[in-house]
Amino acid sequence: MKQNTMLAMILAGGRGSRLHDLTNKVAKPAVSYGGKYRIVDFPLSNCANSGIDVIGVLTQYESVLLNSYVAAGRRWGLDAKDSGVYVLPPREKADANLDVYRGTADAISQNIDFIDTYSPEYLLVLSGDHIYKMNYAKMLAEHKANNADATIAVIEVPFKEASRFGIMNTDEEGHILEFEEKPEHPKSNLASMGIYIFTWKPLRKLLVADMKNPDSNHDFGKDIIPQLLADHKTLYAYKFKGYWKDVGTIDSLWEANMDLLDTNNELDLNDPTWKIYTEDVTTLPHYVGPEASIKRAFITQGCIIEGEVKNSVLFTGVEVGEGARVIDSVLMPGAKVEAGAVVQRALVADGVKIGREAVVGSANSEHIELVAKRVKGVE
Repeated sequence: MKQNTMLAMILAGGRGSRLHDLTNKVAKPAVSYGGKYRIVDFPLSNCANSGIDVIGVLTQYESVLLNSYVAAGRRWGLDAKDSGVYVLPPREKADANLDVYRGTADAISQNIDFIDTYSPEYLLVLSGDHIYKMNYAKMLAEHKANNADATIAVIEVPFKEASRFGIMNTDEEGHILEFEEKPEHPKSNLASMGIYIFTWKPLRKLLVADMKNPDSNHDFGKDIIPQLLADHKTLYAYKFKGYWKDVGTIDSLWEANMDLLDTNNELDLNDPTWKIYTEDVTTLPHYVGPEASIKRAFITQGCIIEGEVKNSVLFTGVEVGEGARVIDSVLMPGAKVEAGAVVQRALVADGVKIGREAVVGSANSEHIELVAKRVKGVE
């Protein structure tokens, strides 16, 4: 087996409960985004573009669709010899009657044998539910230059929001002195992005010890990183500049989609130098009727628009009927808005039908309305 300098493991087993009905039957990383993508396309494309050719995707809840989607690896050019995307569900644990990952570190610990097969020098651990573009090769170069045991990607957030994140306190050279998990009074605004590079051998030793500790949460933020600091290991913060979004709520998923309407959006899905690869769905071009009105919209192939679309994102195969109005909204694949209906400040789930002259959402609502079931209209 070929030795890999760095192997990637994508943590894709979270419940995604704050996305409510969107994740009842679909794992969070498989949720649709940006017209034609799925959230997991981003870490996978980042790996492919960074030259990482062996990736484990650690799945757990409602993972059937996610498993089949990532298994082949061909979408990201990771189906050649000595490369691949591997689906890694939890092992059954008869002794504890568990078939789940107990924490982020446990997800890696349960797959030590898989990692050892490739004898990597370094391990890249990623969250599978964030939207961003990053060159992990550059992060690895800094990790090596610093002779670090762990390098943690961080992004500056407003101080008023820092208590929502794991916060890294560093010295002027970026050496991590302290890690605080969601501190009430943060000393820094350097938030962990859930992107870690570890030198594998010392991490492996620590994971084996952690598995045997009954008092551990088996979590990187709560256990592994604090232990590395306690052991006086060398940890550095890698400052990321660019677009990054944790799409953990309906509001944040809506915001991430709406960001695509900004011509200066840092994500730039059309950048030929850093492509985001996804499933190539065969469908017709979009159709705009003679009475349709479109202003500041992101329209994907296969859409049929005969009404008004304003400041909205329409995914593949969306239909907007005559006289219907879609304003400040995100419509996921196959959603259908029938004639005369009004959709405003809403996120409409895959395949949901909104009946004739029905009204969903409100211009004055504080939060975005999720429409996950059919809305009856005038018969």
